[in-house]
Amino acid sequence: MKINSAVQTLTEAHIVAGNHAASDYFTVIKQLVAHRNKATDPDEFRRWQEALDRVYLLLRDEIITTAGPPRSPVKFGTSGWRGLLGKEINLHTVACVTAAILSLYREMDNDPALREALGVVDFDQMRRRGCVLGFDNRFGGELLALSAVNVLAANGVTVLYAGEATTGTLSASVLIRKAAFSINLTPSHNPLEYGGFKYNAADAGPAPSIITDKITRNAGEILTAGASPFLPAGLDRQRPLAGLAGVHREDSPASWQKLVRDNRHLHGIDYDGVLAGFAASGNLAVVVDCVHGAARRSIRDIFNGQARERLVILRGEEDVTFGGIAPEPSSANMRPVMDALRRRPERFKLGAIIDPDGDRIRFTDGETEISMNQFGAMAYHFLHEIKGKRGMVAKTVASSNLANAVAAALQEKVFEPRVGFKEFKPVIGRALVYFEESDGISVIGHTPEKDAYIGLLLALDMVLALGKNLGDYLVEIEGLYGSYYPARDGVEVSLRGAELLAALAGLEKYGVGSSIPVGGRPRTIRQVITIDGRKMIFEDNSWIMIRPSGTEPKVRFYVEARDRTETGQLVETAKSMLAEIGLLS
Repeated sequence: MKINSAVQTLTEAHIVAGNHAASDYFTVIKQLVAHRNKATDPDEFRRWQEALDRVYLLLRDEIITTAGPPRSPVKFGTSGWRGLLGKEINLHTVACVTAAILSLYREMDNDPALREALGVVDFDQMRRRGCVLGFDNRFGGELLALSAVNVLAANGVTVLYAGEATTGTLSASVLIRKAAFSINLTPSHNPLEYGGFKYNAADAGPAPSIITDKITRNAGEILTAGASPFLPAGLDRQRPLAGLAGVHREDSPASWQKLVRDNRHLHGIDYDGVLAGFAASGNLAVVVDCVHGAARRSIRDIFNGQARERLVILRGEEDVTFGGIAPEPSSANMRPVMDALRRRPERFKLGAIIDPDGDRIRFTDGETEISMNQFGAMAYHFLHEIKGKRGMVAKTVASSNLANAVAAALQEKVFEPRVGFKEFKPVIGRALVYFEESDGISVIGHTPEKDAYIGLLLALDMVLALGKNLGDYLVEIEGLYGSYYPARDGVEVSLRGAELLAALAGLEKYGVGSSIPVGGRPRTIRQVITIDGRKMIFEDNSWIMIRPSGTEPKVRFYVEARDRTETGQLVETAKSMLAEIGLLS
């Protein structure tokens, strides 16, 4: 009775019967998940889950029946479009955005730059080469994918349907199958209430602004008009795949495996040799936390089923609520992996946590947590010095300068663009490693899209080839090139667009030669980089960077100290600077 009363109270407060627009399903869902997680016996757990399932049925109806523009306009940022499931991401909006993408392939006839970015000759070639399509584990993912499939099929576009899959394997499928583009229905690492839409063109990498700006514009026009030549009247967005012509099943993990094998000569990673080494080494345990995401479907396939008893999968069950956590690689979420590794008897230990769509990964050896800030530099050193490859390293401007120090010592160049994996396009095929501070990585000869699986394979190769755990390798790297201690955070803001940029302009007074107090002591700014927000580098090479998010109503800040004890001081200084310009109380 107590559970029934609590559910009724929640429902009456946040759900209006028969009115999706006035109902706040996710407030109810989150509270029900919290109650479910505290259940002390199986019957109590079951009853909370049944209440949760009923709310998800209402959300499903909202996803199917909602028509008209979303609450917030469609906007493609650095990694696609994200919005609230139901009210923003639904069958109607996904169909309209898919139509907006198809319209690009008509526009390119009169736009050579757009044609080059899309990577196809004309509309007919796009239809023949087709679209690789998948989704992550979010609620309604298959429904949303079918909405896109229906629009594509109705316009004669071949569909290579991968189902629930990771972003990296979908990109591999684009390259191996020579598809024209891919669509992945995912908001990546965002919380359970979000849905998303990622589009990659024929190069299989994140689309450049010339494409995303036009998708944003076209989608807005179609949603406002409520019609498009690419949206046939009476289109049944729920009909089964079996009833659609031109739809073929795609094994995206198999395409990923072929891509890695085919390009061994470029990156030096012997995929089959690494897996054989793992199988033969009884003294290495691997623990992977999939956080209930799409990686749970294919992680054992990527390992070819080798040494199942030493490959431990955490949070591999289906759960669209992610167990109530924020599904991202983070220190808090890494704890189960570290705990599991500490219980293992093996000498060598490799742990990783992967986000829902498998494009971000963070590592540990059970004792040391290794974010991409460190691992990206380690990967570069490994390919350059151990694999004998030569070339530059590419990292976003918000990433650690450890890779800069490694490259300087190796007399190699650094490509350091603004945040966003698409910014690496100018050096794809030239840089040995591309990585960003938010746990994304790829390597030469692989996809130009970030991919957790290639990061995991590279980490496994490191441990086997070097005969040491990642933490020990990091100590070796830092002993050679210096220690760097990065951190990052973000604050939600109410300002948008020009108003936000005007507020951030208040930071311009902090120029070269000016002083900022850090931990009660003045620091002099040696260099300012403004390619993405404002990065202020001090005389000891520690730094603070502040920039607006490209996908969320947030301002993000990044810091890096040269002394571990000063990292927190730099964070507090960044917050003080945001407060000074009115963006933080």
